[in-house]
Amino acid sequence: MSISVQERYFSWNRILLLAVGLWPYHQSRFARFQAALCLSSLTSFIVFVLSRLYFVEYSFEFTINLLCMSMYFTFLLIKYISFWINIETQFQYIYKRLKNSKEIAIYNKYGNIGKRITVGFIIVAICDLACLIAMQCWPFIFDMIMPKNVTYARHLIVTVTKYFAIQEKHFYLVFLHLNAVAVVGGFSFLAIGTMLLSCFKHICGMFRIASYRFEHAITITLQSITLKNKTMVYKEVICAVDIHRKATEFAIFLEKSMDRSFFIIIMVIVLCMSFNLYGIFQIESPMQEIEKTTEHLLFIIFIFIYMFVGNYIGQEITDYNHHVFLIVYNVPWYLAPLQIQKLILFLLQRNNKVFTLTIGGLFTLSLECFASLVSASVSYFTLMLSLQ
Repeated sequence: MSISVQERYFSWNRILLLAVGLWPYHQSRFARFQAALCLSSLTSFIVFVLSRLYFVEYSFEFTINLLCMSMYFTFLLIKYISFWINIETQFQYIYKRLKNSKEIAIYNKYGNIGKRITVGFIIVAICDLACLIAMQCWPFIFDMIMPKNVTYARHLIVTVTKYFAIQEKHFYLVFLHLNAVAVVGGFSFLAIGTMLLSCFKHICGMFRIASYRFEHAITITLQSITLKNKTMVYKEVICAVDIHRKATEFAIFLEKSMDRSFFIIIMVIVLCMSFNLYGIFQIESPMQEIEKTTEHLLFIIFIFIYMFVGNYIGQEITDYNHHVFLIVYNVPWYLAPLQIQKLILFLLQRNNKVFTLTIGGLFTLSLECFASLVSASVSYFTLMLSLQ
């Protein structure tokens, strides 16, 4: 019975990507309309935010606030435009070529990890959306429960109109536009992020299967040295090299498919974190202006987590690739026949060059890169403080 990788491991990813018009299979007119609608909503809000800088009298604090928001939505727009990955064929091919129940169990383990990650992020997103709706509704609810001269709803209207420098009669239109874009951007980010995480987890599973095949091949040679066993070892090594090669090729394919956009995204999020750090230090009384402080802190936390997860994935791919060669090195390969020893030594030479995912030829995804990006954000922030 043929098993569909898409239905087993990517069912939740498919639902999310269909919701924002990004599922790459069976594109319909409605899906293209969805994609155009999402792009136009994100673009229109960025244009609106940047236009306020032109129509409103210059204020440094006002400029910083709008630049922070525009960079955040620019980041979502770039991520949306850049995503278009065809994954079904590659993973379906790998699954069909798995040789035994042990390999299928390994693949199932990592496929289910990717699926659980997707479900976990969906639950978090639903909770965040519920909190966002509650935060927007509570001023109007409090006005009915505890009426007072200056209503809570009035305070919300004043805050939003002041933030965007608009007239109060335009409040509901801008507020609706903001919420629509926030939902579209949030779901787009969730769909794309979870899809990439699931893909990289599948690649980690492929590396683990390669480790198992190498280990299994050496175990065969230690049982008894016969012509039949030698032939089996050669086949096992060929299969291990094949799945290892496909894992590295697919990781490079994901890297190359989003290389330029990720390079721009990295620069945007570094500047966005710097602007938000600067925005916090420009608030005269953070405890009294708790709304502004919370807004900047939420942006910083979001960017910090995004940078960490992205670089952690790159570090994990490097570690799993390195683990393959550790397995080859640690097994008693020196007890194998001379021809097989030469073959294994050839494989060990591959470990001299570390396999990494590189963005734009400058950023190597790793925990070290994460520390460098945070350090760069703090450096730009201190530069802005010194130029004040």
